[in-house]
Amino acid sequence: MRFLPVLIVGLGILPAHAQTMTASDVEAFLDGVMPMQLQREDVAGAVIAVVKDGKLLFAKGYGYRDVAARTPVSAEGTLFRPGSISKLFTWTSIMQLVEQKKLDLDRDVNGYLDFRIPATYTQAITLRHIMTHTPGFEEAIKNLFVADAKRLKPLDEYLKASLPERVYPPGTTPAYSNYATALAGYIVERVSGEAFDEYVERHILHPLGMTHTTFRQPLPENLRPMMSNGYQLASKPPKAFEVVQAWPAGSVSTTATDMARFMIAHLQDGQLDDARILQPETARMMHSAQFAAVPPLNSMALGFYEETRNGQRIIGHAGDTICFHSDLHLIPAAGMGFFISYNSAGKGQISPRTAVWEQFLDRYFPYRVPGAAAPATSAEDARTVSGSYHVSRRPVTTIFSFLSAAGVTKVSVNSDGSISNGTLDLNGQPKHFREIAPLVFRQENGQDRVAFKRDPAGRLIMGIDFPFMDFGKTPWYESGPFTNTVLYGALGILVLTAVLWPVGALVRWHYSLPLKLAAGGGRRRVLIRVVCLVDLAFVLAWAGVLASLSDPGKLNDSLNPVLRLIQVAGWVGAAGGIVALYDAYLAVRDRQRWWFSRVHAVAAALASAGFAWFLYHWHMLHLSLKY
Repeated sequence: MRFLPVLIVGLGILPAHAQTMTASDVEAFLDGVMPMQLQREDVAGAVIAVVKDGKLLFAKGYGYRDVAARTPVSAEGTLFRPGSISKLFTWTSIMQLVEQKKLDLDRDVNGYLDFRIPATYTQAITLRHIMTHTPGFEEAIKNLFVADAKRLKPLDEYLKASLPERVYPPGTTPAYSNYATALAGYIVERVSGEAFDEYVERHILHPLGMTHTTFRQPLPENLRPMMSNGYQLASKPPKAFEVVQAWPAGSVSTTATDMARFMIAHLQDGQLDDARILQPETARMMHSAQFAAVPPLNSMALGFYEETRNGQRIIGHAGDTICFHSDLHLIPAAGMGFFISYNSAGKGQISPRTAVWEQFLDRYFPYRVPGAAAPATSAEDARTVSGSYHVSRRPVTTIFSFLSAAGVTKVSVNSDGSISNGTLDLNGQPKHFREIAPLVFRQENGQDRVAFKRDPAGRLIMGIDFPFMDFGKTPWYESGPFTNTVLYGALGILVLTAVLWPVGALVRWHYSLPLKLAAGGGRRRVLIRVVCLVDLAFVLAWAGVLASLSDPGKLNDSLNPVLRLIQVAGWVGAAGGIVALYDAYLAVRDRQRWWFSRVHAVAAALASAGFAWFLYHWHMLHLSLKY
């Protein structure tokens, strides 16, 4: 009978009343969920800690920290990498220094630095902007990870070399930023006079008794035997220890029971037993709503972000490395905290941690979504918001900005009048959203929401219930249909040109047909086909670079010569397009050329021009290799 509640929740049938949250009931519930999930998703191991009313209610490991050795996960004896949950320690450090009047949340951060952030906008960047992910930086991915700890640079050296462009006015657009968090960690160093990892140890970890937690890379000798392997899939060999260059943003290694102590301290307004890391008013300010990108959706707090669900105001943070995937959730009104971490990416068909958390909420905080009548304008509103959107967190000016073209989010109107935005439910089917208020849509048979507003320029902005990013409607020339037509149409013609070059030669040889070309036509013909091959080599080379994104430690200065060589091919291809345009001009005027040759000349010119536009518009030939 212990599996019946799991089956009921899995079918989406909520219990008539909340189950009492006891240690035995939580254990029975999670024991019914976790082992099967790990096996189904090809995940090696996971750990969960639940705190309630100032005490550790439950902590347990599932699966293996070392699959080959069959070493089980332990809640108190196995280290996991919670990724960006590390940021909560950075934000707590900032708030301690604010409390001591050493930092001001609303002062220009240039006043705390030994280098300057350029004044791209009239508004200065503040710590409040950084803690709400609204400083306005574009995404920076170069040197975020390094291959091994020996290649770690000093924090100031990394920050000065990697300063991203400012692409949004501060305080206007949420765009999650690892760089900005690392910058905050550097400010902690400069203001406190202590190395960042030492500061966190002295002022947070030691007072809270978190003896198995560290930002240090490589791990201290006493913690190395406790470290879990990290896996892409449990059925594959483990990966190497992931080394984070922007360490204040994501380098923590910790146990579930240590994270339980951190959660209790925050749930108790900064205090655990006799240790106080924040004053109550500081903790409450840190947990309070600060910025909402698209009301009435969830808001950013100071570092934490709202995750409201099942009628409960929830604050928390997620964290991801390549291998480890984690969530931390706090329900302050209920005095409850939930930490979950996996040591494997798994199949990626669903989010395992989301599934467990939502089932947990449905069991202990059951909730029925209130009904809402659709506005009279719902059909018109659905058509208005349909189209292509770019996420705010993305490379905008760098050579990797072309990823935006591939990452367009499409909002479409379904036949039943609902909209979809590309997100999938846990069953793998697209989510459908219906309008419940003007430009506010809620998931059918669910709680997820999307909402829209117009920015000062009149452009539609889409928000989701994760408040650290939003989505701006693209202009027509950056929409999915246009960019796909230009890129794939151009590539198709380039491939056909390259393939038909030797085929045509063989056909003419077989039938003894001479190739009749005007003076200079032969040279142009060969050059155009060489340019097509160069363009295709450019694309294949970039495909190889993109394959390396699965190992972000390779995205560093050592890749610069390869990227520059690829760019040379791009420059040659773009310049060669001029020859194709000239040849098309002559072909249209030359009535003696075969009709097929004339059509092909025009198609090759259009393909070359479209390909060159794509490279130029998405900055793929940009001289700077900072990304």
